[in-house]
Amino acid sequence: MRITLMWEARAARGRGAELLEWARTRVLAGEPVRRETFRAPEDRVLVMTWWDTADGAGLDAELPELPEPDAELITRPVHRWRFESVG
Repeated sequence: MRITLMWEARAARGRGAELLEWARTRVLAGEPVRRETFRAPEDRVLVMTWWDTADGAGLDAELPELPEPDAELITRPVHRWRFESVG
């Protein structure tokens, strides 16, 4: 089964490039099948990782996730979502 993790944060004013670099250089405890990093208006950074899990593990699978950056780097807590591939 393939699970996709989404991690999204909004940088503090003027710190978008720093948050982007922070997200791009984080090393996860495991190697995902795929990893992509995106940026958006208002200094938002999105990281998506794809993981293969054992059948039946589903959305509750224990997977490495990006941590929360230092509070000074972001305007609010990180948003996280998990998605299960359906086809």
